[in-house]
Amino acid sequence: MLFAIATVPVFMLLVYIYFQDTGHREPLGFLSVVFLAGCLSVVPAIAMETWLSQYEFASGVANAVYTGFAVAGFSEELCKFLLLLLIVWRSRHFDEYFDGIVYAAYLGLGFACVENVNYVFTFGPGAGVMRALLAVPAHFLFAVTMGYFLSMAKFDPKHRGWNLCRALVFPVLLHGTYDSLLMVSEAVSGYSTLIQGGLMVLFVIFDIRMWRWGIRRIKKLQELSQQQNFDPRDPFAGFRWDV
Repeated sequence: MLFAIATVPVFMLLVYIYFQDTGHREPLGFLSVVFLAGCLSVVPAIAMETWLSQYEFASGVANAVYTGFAVAGFSEELCKFLLLLLIVWRSRHFDEYFDGIVYAAYLGLGFACVENVNYVFTFGPGAGVMRALLAVPAHFLFAVTMGYFLSMAKFDPKHRGWNLCRALVFPVLLHGTYDSLLMVSEAVSGYSTLIQGGLMVLFVIFDIRMWRWGIRRIKKLQELSQQQNFDPRDPFAGFRWDV
């Protein structure tokens, strides 16, 4: 039951983004490799987080912001970004705009899956429910952002460097903001209920806006992919296992 609570939300998002690819669907074999790479990316991310966690601030708020942006946001998104460049960037399967979002989502959700299993088996089903509603979708949206700019870099050589930079920086900023709002809220909970409440309102607003931005980016790359290919194959023709 705990394993199902931890993994079902991940696979629901995997299925969702797979069927959003209305052009040439990506081969399931290669998607499996990318997902597994995302699972394994937890290892270097933990190593970086452990090293960066040695540095602490006297202020609980400052430490929460540092942990959100540097320890969690930067470490995790950097590992995902480097693996996308290593595995996906030069792949012959990365041939449409929407592919960037698909591959980034599979890699990001691989990371989220392992992280979620750890949290659920450590803290129980309650943590799994909360993470299914918040943390797993957040990793998905960080990945959508990274994949969007990765595709823009791939198919717009004139602005490749700038878009590659944004493919890393924007997810780090989103991840850092997401974590920091929650961590700062927890840090001030002991002495200011009003500030904590305000931070939670900001968190909800931020989460909604992140979803809206992510959905718009998905639709935009769907449109660009359709412009690349005016004769999409049968919806089930994409079920390939080549890697």
